[in-house]
Amino acid sequence: MTQPTFFRRPRVLRVLDAFCCIGGAARGYQRLGFHVTGVDVRPMPDYAGDHFVQGDAIEYIRAHGHEFDFIHTSPPCQGEGAPAKGTNAARNKATGRHYPKLIAPTRAALDTTGRPYVMENVAGSGVRKDLRLCGEMFELGVLMHRYFELGGWTTATPAHPAHRGYVRGWRHGIYRHGPYVAAYGKGGGKATVPEIRWAKGIDWSTDHFNLREALPPAYTEWIGGAFLASRTGAMDLGVAA
Repeated sequence: MTQPTFFRRPRVLRVLDAFCCIGGAARGYQRLGFHVTGVDVRPMPDYAGDHFVQGDAIEYIRAHGHEFDFIHTSPPCQGEGAPAKGTNAARNKATGRHYPKLIAPTRAALDTTGRPYVMENVAGSGVRKDLRLCGEMFELGVLMHRYFELGGWTTATPAHPAHRGYVRGWRHGIYRHGPYVAAYGKGGGKATVPEIRWAKGIDWSTDHFNLREALPPAYTEWIGGAFLASRTGAMDLGVAA
């Protein structure tokens, strides 16, 4: 006997997590029951998702992005954000450091898939500022403002609460105390491994560099919920939009 549609269990949605790092983004989507496949050019033995592929994220999006229900991308920000264009520009030039700019080619690859997506990056980058999230929205120990470009779907940006104080550490020769830690770099009062784990809600890795790079899972749990809410009709039928 065929079960009525309203009793059918919706199939698990598949998420592609490109430039995945250790899977801070993946863990947020997993909390909603999504199956998450991560892709990164570096080996990620600590990856939190369901499946990991080592390889070029943009090439993987072009080849396999259409196989997923939703695509999350976090292109490296070192060559994209305001510091790369200002504070660190002269230093990078003097040391010969070169960081590729991957937002435009990532967007081009995403557009070939026809799938809904989100692309995350920092202030000053080339992502559209469709959505802005802050750690204070989720009562985290980091501020970590991040911007998100939404493709094929939309949602409203939540209200930005007032910050409760300073980010702890040295800045412009002044040491300040505050409820947030600086989860980037080392020295000068920057956060330790245990502090970043606490501040971001990440409990599966002890790699300082990767912890600094990872998104807090709370961000993508919120994004995944907003995506589901935007596709309620399709989700009720257990099909991808």
